[in-house]
Amino acid sequence: MEKYKMYVSVVNQQIYYQADDSPWEYEVDVEREYIPIFHRLFKQIDELEFRNFLRAHLPFMPYHYGRNNHNVDQRTMKIYALIHEFTDEKSKRFIEKLPYFR
Repeated sequence: MEKYKMYVSVVNQQIYYQADDSPWEYEVDVEREYIPIFHRLFKQIDELEFRNFLRAHLPFMPYHYGRNNHNVDQRTMKIYALIHEFTDEKSKRFIEKLPYFR
């Protein structure tokens, strides 16, 4: 299968197809069918974080009771797992040290 070079910014929740489009953290070579998965996970995180924003304005609901926080963490772990699968060895070693990846 043909691989496509992409540049992933976990911080900005974006993928780029050109290295100079914007700052990025990871370079990956992925097959075409994995590209929508990155988009979908970033979109889900964005929606969950918006719900967290709304919940933050409810003083009677403590932060740690929000299950959206756990869901954001789960999606972030999936993104790092995808990056780990398709990135270079240096980035793989770095990701393996992250608490999200354990």
